Amino acid sequence: MTCKRNRLLYAGMTIIVIGLGLYSRKMANIIPNFLNMYLGDALWALMVFIIFGFIFREMKTKIVAIIGISFCYLIEISQLYHASFIDNIRETTLGGLVLGDVFSWSDFLGYAIGILVGVILDVLWSVIQKHKEMKI
Repeated sequence: MTCKRNRLLYAGMTIIVIGLGLYSRKMANIIPNFLNMYLGDALWALMVFIIFGFIFREMKTKIVAIIGISFCYLIEISQLYHASFIDNIRETTLGGLVLGDVFSWSDFLGYAIGILVGVILDVLWSVIQKHKEMKI
């Protein structure tokens, strides 16, 4: 689907998802392990999808999803590389949140879930917008 994404909405969603991601780290002892295993990665991937949707506001949802999942997978694969300069970046709070530090195959599933949620939200928003236009 293609529609002009509302940048203000996508900026707001990015802030909300970042907040949920940070909050999920604080609530890790309350959230069940089967959810906790993928929640952070799914929220991170959702944020990536939303940011790419914000940047490429007229691009097809499918292409945004491909770019988003590719970005997430490349970041995960980059965790196999350990040079002192990149590990120093990963040791900072922001570097650790963005780049991660330990490669895990299960993270790929979390990223796929997050991108899928982004696609569903994007398509639903597009359908709602088209429905509103048809009524006018």
